Amino acid sequence: MTPTVPRHIAVVMDGNGRWANRRFMPRFVGHKHGVDALVRTVQACADRGVEYLTVFAFSSENWKRPEEEVSGLMGLVLVAVSRYLQKLASEGVRIRIVGDRAAVSDKVRAAWDEAEAATRHNTRITLSVAFNYGGRWDIVQACRRAIAAGTPAAELSEERLAEFMSLAHAPDPDLFIRTGGEVRISNFLLWQVAYAELFFTDCLWPDFDGAELDRALAAYSARDRRFGSVKPAPVPAPDVHGVTSSS
Repeated sequence: MTPTVPRHIAVVMDGNGRWANRRFMPRFVGHKHGVDALVRTVQACADRGVEYLTVFAFSSENWKRPEEEVSGLMGLVLVAVSRYLQKLASEGVRIRIVGDRAAVSDKVRAAWDEAEAATRHNTRITLSVAFNYGGRWDIVQACRRAIAAGTPAAELSEERLAEFMSLAHAPDPDLFIRTGGEVRISNFLLWQVAYAELFFTDCLWPDFDGAELDRALAAYSARDRRFGSVKPAPVPAPDVHGVTSSS
């Protein structure tokens, strides 16, 4: 049976550092291979009909990492845009950046602006990159924006607040994937993944490929998504004598 394809997939790309450590390489090498894995995954998702892919590239807590690693990750943004932007743009990928842009350098912000501008008319798949992002931050900033927009307290519904979330341009994720063997959400899309199906894999992110994506899609297809409700019981079919069968 062909797996059901989720409209929106969210991914915590975990395991870059451990992938490098196991090969006696600097952690930064793992992050570079992680970018390659991201490009493969974008292409694989688009080929399978996924409309939205959102990835956790840099959390608001990642600033606590060693300065050398953080600096390397910032530089990797510039390298990735230079190396892959034209390729992704030509394949119909739209790039959106979500997160707090205030703390990054002007060069990084300029690279983001370039990526968004160059792909703004693409419609095959939307890649949202969460950078300097945290789920709690997202909810707080949405509340602040709603208040600044003059939303009365009595009118602040779930639907209204969702208009101010960082992923207001996308439907809520259907499938949440985390690589690297950890089994937690880690402050990623706390609001948006309320009813997402969760899939955890030991595969380290640089090794993630189409086959691993298909494993996640197969698991997703096997889930019974009820969104808090109960599906109606099937109506028994009548037998050849017009009597309803109870079997």
